[in-house]
This record gives sequence, C-alpha cells and structure tokens, in this order.
Amino acid sequence: MTVGHHGRMRIAVRAHGAVAVLSVEGLLDSDTYRPLRDSIVKSALDEPAAVIVDVSALRIPELSACTVFTSAWWQVSQWPDVPILLVCSNIVRRERLWQAGIGHRTPIHPDVDTAADAVGTQARTRVRRRANVELLRHPASLDEAKDFVTECLREWSHPELITAAKLVAVELVRNALTHTDSTPSLRVESSGCLVTIAVDDECTRPALLREAALARRVSGLEIVAGLSRAWGSAPSTTGKTVWATIEPETDLQY
Repeated sequence: MTVGHHGRMRIAVRAHGAVAVLSVEGLLDSDTYRPLRDSIVKSALDEPAAVIVDVSALRIPELSACTVFTSAWWQVSQWPDVPILLVCSNIVRRERLWQAGIGHRTPIHPDVDTAADAVGTQARTRVRRRANVELLRHPASLDEAKDFVTECLREWSHPELITAAKLVAVELVRNALTHTDSTPSLRVESSGCLVTIAVDDECTRPALLREAALARRVSGLEIVAGLSRAWGSAPSTTGKTVWATIEPETDLQY
C-alpha cells in the first residue's frame, strides 16, 4: 500500500486482486480536486482490471466537485480504457451522488467487494498484448523505436498498422528527447483492432499542441494527432505518459 497526503486529503492505494483501490479521506475542494484526479489517472496507467475509488470517508461539501471522477474517466476512456468505479458505504450519500449525476460513467457501489465483482467477466476475458523497451537518450533511439514497433506488430498480426505506428512512435520519442531531459521508455499495446503507442518520460509538463501558425514546419504532435484515432498526455508516477491509439483506417500507405 502507498499513502499520499495532499493538503486536507489522504489517498491510500492498494491492490485488491486484479483491481486498484484508492481509499480517499479528507476534503474534496478546489485545492484537492486535481491531486485526486491525477491519482486516479496514474493508477489507471498501470492498467489494472479497474480502478475503484472508495469515497466513504471523503467529505464533499459541494457536489459539483464530483466532476473530478468524470474528468478522470474522460482522461482514461480512450487509453488505457480502464473502468473507474466508486464505493460509498453510506446509502444516503450514495443516493446524493446518483442524484447529482455521478454514476453514469463511474458506477457507485456500497463496498469494494461488490465493485470488484461488478468488473466481472469483461475484465477477466479482456485480451491485451503489451511490450516495453527502455531507450537511450540518443538519436539512435528513433531507429530502435521503429524496429521495436515493427517487430511487435508483425508478431501480433497487425502488419497493416506498422507504417502509422512507426511514424507515431518516432514522433513521440523525438518529442521526449527534444523537450525533456529524460531517458524515454516506449510501450506498444494491442487490444482487438486497436494499437496504442505510449512514451513515458520524467517531465511533469504535459505535451500540448501549439497553435497553428503560417509558414512553419508541422510539429511532431500534429503528425501524431493526424495519424491517430485519439492521443493524450497523462500524469504518471514518474512524470507523464504521452500516448496515441491507431486503428486500421488511420494507417498511411506508401
């Protein structure tokens, strides 16, 4: 179990079988909103079967602050696509959360065991292939990234996505080498017809698209955005993860 203190909020994270459980105590307000959201997202990036957030001991003076759970869900809904469930042991508070519209994206359960059971067959039967490689802080890592992606997708029978996946991997690695002082790591995943390319670095500054300007070179992230179904930048335990998902119709043919 790991425990973090964020002002007037305490977040304890533990494993419960295949799911991650965050037990949250204290006060949810404008100061603790972002630490809670980021903690949920960070737990999801480890790709458990689900993230369960126990809010039984969390004080929520303004129910509007509960949008933190929807916000976290939106950040992980495309990738890593890990379900987020809430637990509240008090039936009155649970009803208040439902009435406030919380529960559509993040179902609410009375206890952790019930929430874990609700993850059910979907999590147990989900097939996801994953491979990782640590890269050097060197331009040669761009070629290594292309070779690694090619090898993975050939092995996983996704040859139609190799062209786009290589371009995305190169731009994400180049972005990490150019804009951070980190030694990046590359992750390749396959789930059904979708392939995800993700690069971890040690910089907490999110990756953002610059505003378009005339007479300038297209940026690497613009290439990533154009090739991918979706892309994003999420906080991780060591910095951030920049990811992009690719599907067959997004591939370029040369």
